[in-house]
Amino acid sequence: MTTKARLDAATAHLDPPVAVVDLPALDANVADLVRRAAGKPIRLASKSIRCRAVLERVHALPGFAGVLGYTLSEALWLAPDFDDVVVGYPTAERQALARLAADEPARARITLMIDSAEQLDFIDAVVPGHPEFQVCLDLDSSFRLAGGRVHVGARRSGVFTPGDAVALARIVGQRSGFTLTGMMSYEGQVAGVGNRPKGKPLYGLAVTAMQALSVRELATRRAEVVAAVNAEFPLRFVNGGGTGSLETTTAEDAITELTAGSGLYGPGLFDAYRQFSPAPAALFGTDVVRRPGPGFVTVTGGGWIASGPIGPDRAPIPTYPQGLSLTGMEGAGEVQTPLQGAAADGLRIGDRVWFRHAKAGELAEHVATFQLVAGDGSVVEVPTYRGEDQHFL
Repeated sequence: MTTKARLDAATAHLDPPVAVVDLPALDANVADLVRRAAGKPIRLASKSIRCRAVLERVHALPGFAGVLGYTLSEALWLAPDFDDVVVGYPTAERQALARLAADEPARARITLMIDSAEQLDFIDAVVPGHPEFQVCLDLDSSFRLAGGRVHVGARRSGVFTPGDAVALARIVGQRSGFTLTGMMSYEGQVAGVGNRPKGKPLYGLAVTAMQALSVRELATRRAEVVAAVNAEFPLRFVNGGGTGSLETTTAEDAITELTAGSGLYGPGLFDAYRQFSPAPAALFGTDVVRRPGPGFVTVTGGGWIASGPIGPDRAPIPTYPQGLSLTGMEGAGEVQTPLQGAAADGLRIGDRVWFRHAKAGELAEHVATFQLVAGDGSVVEVPTYRGEDQHFL
């Protein structure tokens, strides 16, 4: 039985749109992430998963430890079930900070993210006299050229040099109510940028060259920063990387753990990477409602566009059956999406077409449930964050 036939049969009783996690593909992606991590534990990026059942399933496997959350409210929600949740971004959630201050078990499990003393000032102002909060220092991992005039990578943190990091660590050490427990850094220009973009071979070569230079620069700088901070404030963990950079990040001695999440689902943006090819594990299906002419069909909905810089790579990708593509004139629409290609004439009204979202976790914001489909076609329905009435952004 083909993957499409198995997914169709497992969800035939459901009206579209329907979202699935194909468990054989998920398990293959899990094994590949662990292989690429080469022995270092992987902290799961919940932003890229957004389904408690999937988080729990993978977190229980060898090779995984801890969660990287994306808001403090989410971390508080997850903390009863996960004993180590690092909030991956600084927070300005006033009510959540008050809840954290009042929740001793949560404080033992949750680590806040900082990259400036101003964030400490904010926390002190919101919850004066708060008990001890664990904090993690966010190191900027971007690649800078021409004395900083050229910036490649995410603009996340103002902490770039060993001196920057030690200065902020000392401020934390001098403040009551805070304990520095970790450091993280995300090299988005390596982990989050594909080096094999479709139809752009020269650009791909340029990206590959930039990434090689960035990996070397960051490995040296990150080692220096970690050594400088550790000399005064021993760190419990040093986190780095993402799905797209596991091989290079794990090779750094300074790194104690990695982060990954999107690689579990295999979204469309990962089609542009040379070093790995995750299987399509998270998909959404919708049904044919029109046949406008030879070589064309139209499906209900389909316009679930990913965040990030606007471009064709943010659109959903028709995956099953193979041989379909979006049309250049209409693209993916909110109410209907026309598709063209060799497979169109083999589809009839009511047949299901399966898409991958361009990004991983954003799929879960559109649906209340995932259908977990096993290799034998059996299915278990589980709620997404949305299905548990949890909306963190």
